[in-house]
Amino acid sequence: MANISTTFGTVDNQSFFAGTEVSAMTTAVTLLAGQGKLKRGSVLGKITANGKYALVNKAATDGSQIASLVLSEDVDTTGADVNAVAYKTGVFRYDALKVAAGDSVATTKMSFAPSISITKLIGGKQP
Repeated sequence: MANISTTFGTVDNQSFFAGTEVSAMTTAVTLLAGQGKLKRGSVLGKITANGKYALVNKAATDGSQIASLVLSEDVDTTGADVNAVAYKTGVFRYDALKVAAGDSVATTKMSFAPSISITKLIGGKQP
């Protein structure tokens, strides 16, 4: 009998998650087209008019200024809306998160949903 072995990929959780106090749970999302390439760890806000998600931006007024999810995979939204998976709960490394140009995690962190927690690694102080 032949052995079948399939490798689907790996995830380096050691450099992304900062703890297990809150279980990491995911949800399906639709990302708005035209944002270019978004990296894992991108902080997302929900656009209230259409229910799609965009990279959080403190200057926005469409709902995407409120951080609610963390993208779990790299995606390219250049040409069209993209269905993706995002974390709705978890404890994440502060320096692993990404926000819009001109923003910082420090200015965004106060708008996170209570189920998303961010922290620096041992030896660092959370700003």
